Amino acid sequence: MIDLSRSLVTAIFAGCASAVVAAPHEPADYPAEVSPAEQDTAAMRVSLKDVDVVARVNHLSEVSRVDLAANPVKSSQEILRSVPGLFIAQHAGGGKAEQMFLRGFDLDHGTDINVSVDGMPVNMVSHAHGQGYADLHFLQPEVIEKIDFDKGSYDMTKGDLATAGYVAFKTRDRMPNEVGVEIGMHDYQRYRASMSLINNRSESMYFSGAFLTDNGFFDSPQHFKRLNAMAKYTKWNSTSRFNIILSHFNSSWNASGQIPERAVDNGMIGWFGALDASEGGSTSRTNLQFLHHVDLSDGTIVNSEFYLSYYTFNLFSDFTFQLNDPYNWDEINQKEKRMLGGGHVDLSNTFYVGDRMWRWAGGAGFRYDDIRDIALYHARKREIIGTYSLGDIGQSNLFGYAGVEINLGNWMINPSVRVDWFHFNYAEKTAAEYTDPGVGQAFVSPKLNIIYNPSNTVQLYAKGGRGFHSNDARVVVVRDGKDVIPETWGADLGIHWKPVPTVMLNAACWYLHMNQEFVYVGDEAVVEPSGKSRRLGLDVGLRWEFLKNFYFQADYTYSNARMTEEPSGADYIPLAPVNTLLAGLTYKTDRFSAGVHCRWLGNRPANEDYSLTAKGYCITDINASYTIGKLTFGAAVENLFDVKWREAQFATETMIPGDDAPVTDICFTPGTPFALRGFVSYRF
Repeated sequence: MIDLSRSLVTAIFAGCASAVVAAPHEPADYPAEVSPAEQDTAAMRVSLKDVDVVARVNHLSEVSRVDLAANPVKSSQEILRSVPGLFIAQHAGGGKAEQMFLRGFDLDHGTDINVSVDGMPVNMVSHAHGQGYADLHFLQPEVIEKIDFDKGSYDMTKGDLATAGYVAFKTRDRMPNEVGVEIGMHDYQRYRASMSLINNRSESMYFSGAFLTDNGFFDSPQHFKRLNAMAKYTKWNSTSRFNIILSHFNSSWNASGQIPERAVDNGMIGWFGALDASEGGSTSRTNLQFLHHVDLSDGTIVNSEFYLSYYTFNLFSDFTFQLNDPYNWDEINQKEKRMLGGGHVDLSNTFYVGDRMWRWAGGAGFRYDDIRDIALYHARKREIIGTYSLGDIGQSNLFGYAGVEINLGNWMINPSVRVDWFHFNYAEKTAAEYTDPGVGQAFVSPKLNIIYNPSNTVQLYAKGGRGFHSNDARVVVVRDGKDVIPETWGADLGIHWKPVPTVMLNAACWYLHMNQEFVYVGDEAVVEPSGKSRRLGLDVGLRWEFLKNFYFQADYTYSNARMTEEPSGADYIPLAPVNTLLAGLTYKTDRFSAGVHCRWLGNRPANEDYSLTAKGYCITDINASYTIGKLTFGAAVENLFDVKWREAQFATETMIPGDDAPVTDICFTPGTPFALRGFVSYRF
């Protein structure tokens, strides 16, 4: 039965691929056959010595290859922590997309950071819970080959939501035959398997799947379950590469939500307790992707990436308890289902001006979201008792971009421009008359990168550009097409320095201005103004390889975020990070690896006048593993010192039993206590 299934899946993928990219004959210079084990070994041996300080617009992504080799991503939560300066917070039982913080932004769940996997957007525009919602839980950590990222809005290929930056993941073309199991405290279990179905010089195909269950450390078990599955087929020859990727995930969970500080202080509930244990939800996503790369005879490189996704989301939350309805309480249900499709085609080539090689690049693409029954309901213990809003959304984005890299010896100048056109349709089904108004708007984003290499060990750079994030379609309709695309203007000045082959230093000072916008609050179905703001800060990073097998990394960030139209002292941006530090030390040989990593997030304002504080934390994690032949086993500890910390925090007006009037205080989700997990895997 296994052989029959393998043959059937292989035939389907191979048949699709051969119709698109089959070569009339096999060229002599096909890539040499590489086993998944050899691929892993090669990745592990990536070193700082292999990273050159050259005229490259996004140099930090090269450093990330070394980080990933030294510290492979071990869990879905760690995926985004791989980006220097990016902090995350989970506050809904493990199944909700993480809240993110970067460069003075509370990014919510992805409003100002563009996230993609193999060219497919992760962010959901006009989402039931929040604009730009980016749920990465469909991506298995084992399949990640590369993490590309940059901060700011200086890349012409990254448009909507790329204001604070972008993160782009690339998955592996080959996977080993492997099974693994991970068991931990709080009833944590994860089972995974991967199977290489084809592995030769011109083709590869694999399947990777995982199932996770976890009751969590809360007093009310979260009964978290998640299933992941992915198949990837690759066919290539000397001039082209073609991929088909099919992936699916679904999850369900219960959550203890955000609890008021005073409810813990007065003993009503414990640190890991809940006021409304009926919170939680379910979600799923199924993706089909086609990727094609070809080198034409004239030297032109063409990259094409297309995708189609089906997505569902169903979330129950209670943020205010008895504030609006003392009898039924304030639980809400946010729900949607959508089809998401799109793609883009990029072209690039080099040419000479005198003896200088220049490079031009350009591309165009589209995205369409068809969102059905996007809703905000009033609920009681997960039963719907009222409707706040219910409608359908159609949102289109057409875009094009072009740029040139001008090589002037030690200087490289990269001007570019991007043009986006958006069209929004929203039909509110609860209105007396069923209407479907449409609004469209174009947006132009000029960008400029200037790089100077005085030597082969130093790179100085200046970057500037206009960025944006689109607004929720429901805001666009209410505002009659005004403030459709809030703009940002940003600039970076920085340096990459490699004083010796085993040390890499980077530093950047930056500035970002954001115009006023009107925000759709998905938890309340209302539109609120958000004034102009400015952010500035400093990023510093260090990478150091020493004593052959040790690797040290550290990233410090400082951000100063303020509203520009509010009086001093009342101009703080709630939850904007101020000081952050990520540091880690890894020891690695061919068989043994061990590491210790710390993440520190300093105190930050929880409200506009800083009368409430979102308290900081410092968490230490350790891990170790050992390989004997085909068997690898190890353990990991999160929160080694069992620090009592708050992972997510909000200043929220609430009413709970015993209150005579509404109270605004800190509502928080407690962070993970000491948690030990052991794992074992076997390759065959």
